[in-house]
Amino acid sequence: MHLLARYKREASVAASYLVLLIVVTLVSPSFVQTTNLRDLAMNNAAVLIVSVGMTLVILTGEIDISVGSQFAVCTYLAGSLAKAGVGPFLLLPAVVLAGAFMGAVGGLFVAKLKMPSIVVTLALMVAWRDGLRWLTEGTWVQDLPKNFQWFGLGQTVGQLIVITVALLILISFGWALRNLSAGRSLYAVGSDSEAARLSGINPQTVVLATFVLMGALVGLAALLNAMRFSIVPSNAGIGLELKAIAAVVVGGTAITGGRGSILGTLIGVALLGTMGTALTFVGINPFWEKAIQGAIILAAVISDVVVGRLAKPGVAFGLRAETQQ
Repeated sequence: MHLLARYKREASVAASYLVLLIVVTLVSPSFVQTTNLRDLAMNNAAVLIVSVGMTLVILTGEIDISVGSQFAVCTYLAGSLAKAGVGPFLLLPAVVLAGAFMGAVGGLFVAKLKMPSIVVTLALMVAWRDGLRWLTEGTWVQDLPKNFQWFGLGQTVGQLIVITVALLILISFGWALRNLSAGRSLYAVGSDSEAARLSGINPQTVVLATFVLMGALVGLAALLNAMRFSIVPSNAGIGLELKAIAAVVVGGTAITGGRGSILGTLIGVALLGTMGTALTFVGINPFWEKAIQGAIILAAVISDVVVGRLAKPGVAFGLRAETQQ
């Protein structure tokens, strides 16, 4: 009962997901075939990794809508380096560091210059995407070496690596948020940054660190996604920021910061990631997917706003409420 009370929001989303699975399975038993479930896991592995990073950012009361553009830059960088002869084991730190750098750029504006994160990351979303488009002129990276796709290990082993890494990221950050002081500091900053500062936490450092981690996870997700294919596009990651934010919010993380869990994010990714495939299996036009997702997201945001107003002023999107004297 204690765990159920603590994860009440997550439990309600998990129940909705379970109902969805039961209904789809009854209508179309082939939905639960191993091949389909593996494809679902592969298609949502990168989204899960990015959503973990987004959870960290939103927990502090900020947001990053530039992750889709960062993903595109990291994807193209991975393909370009591989084509230039950089081996798989050097690609990983290079692409992750590139992502961390882009995250740090946004984090510095937000943490050090006190600019609203939604404004900063909106500008960076356009800057990274248009900069890449100008640099590449829309061309894709082709003629990649054979050891790039699936790291040269074959599809079965490659898929296992992608799914395993995504789960390890999920478990590691879930444990850190619960058991490390650094993880708990995110909740403190998101709940009340001034109170966190008075208790010895540096909110600027915490916010900057979350943006850097967000960028690093985007780089990792981009590499793991790129190595699934034999060519690398220059327009990857379109809409990724909305998928990640939606999964985090639907999973129970308060959009105002200070409340949420990695477990909820996993359930949110699973629910939203399964919906499109589920609609196809039950014979509903998949164009309804976005409408249904939008309704779910709207309900989640309304719930958070109502709870937030009943509890405290809160922090949203880097726009901090002022206390009237």
